[in-house]
Amino acid sequence: MGRGYDVTGRETRGEFKSLAFASQVDLVAQDLRSMCWREDALVVANSFGAYLFLHAQAQLAPFIGKVLLLSPIVGEFAKDEPSDEEEAGGWLGFIPPMARKLADLIQSGSFPSPPRCEIHVGSKDWQSNPRSVAFLGERLGLSVTVVPDAGHGLPKAYVSDVLDHWLPHPSHS
Repeated sequence: MGRGYDVTGRETRGEFKSLAFASQVDLVAQDLRSMCWREDALVVANSFGAYLFLHAQAQLAPFIGKVLLLSPIVGEFAKDEPSDEEEAGGWLGFIPPMARKLADLIQSGSFPSPPRCEIHVGSKDWQSNPRSVAFLGERLGLSVTVVPDAGHGLPKAYVSDVLDHWLPHPSHS
């Protein structure tokens, strides 16, 4: 809002959090269809919100607006061995609900990938394995930036810079 945009969103706590995961996804898909289904729409989703976006996207045609996913939870589906850094750090991944469904859609090539989407994840993100995020980006043809030495909470200065470049300048009339 400080950048001159009207912001509509859904918090993933309170009453929403008490819903079953499938109901949460249905609600996000409904929000996308009813409030955001325009070419000039901008969707920014962070962490578990990005995971909800991905599952909602799986129910829809490829989203026609522009999407920015920050530290997205994606589950574990890169099948190769952990890197030396992950092995040394005792990698603890976070496996969200219905992770297999998302992985199966992506690996089969049937996920309806939004054409204007970019992803940013920290290299030391324990909740959103950067290797799985990179694999997702590769499979879907999406831009993925792995931020060196960053964890799940990407640095504020980094996110501000991303937004400066990603957001169109709002018109002031």
